[in-house]
Amino acid sequence: MSPYARCLLPVACNTPPRVAAVRALVQRVARASVSVGAEVVGEVGHGLCVFVGVTHDDGPAEADRLAGRLADLRIMDDADGVMNLSVTEVDGEVLVVSQFTLYGDTSKGRRPTWSAAAKPDHAEPLFERVVAGLRERGLTVATGRFRADMVVEILNEGPATVLVEV
Repeated sequence: MSPYARCLLPVACNTPPRVAAVRALVQRVARASVSVGAEVVGEVGHGLCVFVGVTHDDGPAEADRLAGRLADLRIMDDADGVMNLSVTEVDGEVLVVSQFTLYGDTSKGRRPTWSAAAKPDHAEPLFERVVAGLRERGLTVATGRFRADMVVEILNEGPATVLVEV
């Protein structure tokens, strides 16, 4: 079956379907840290741990939109224990880690393909733009190290995990 066979909008059928834009796997945390080798390169207390993946079509607009969405995402508990507040409203911190594997395709075989993930020279500036956008919104942000093998330690709170695509 052609990938266009399910297309419901005739105008849109003339172009291939677009892979979803910037992806972020967001976890509410009591604390989180990321290490490269024996060195802790980033750590946060109460807030969010965000894994960010970038695809080929992503640009500055998607990175800016993601930063805004993350800052305003209401998954933090209010005084009544209801997920009603954003990380900004609770003065939380954010650990942001690059994660190209969010674009792993497991639809065929047993080994994922990473063809939808952007190359590092395209992804890194957009990753940095997301981080800068969060900082511009007044958040304390720590990061992993782009393209490094990292160990991420997370103490989930809830657990509350959300996939955000913009």
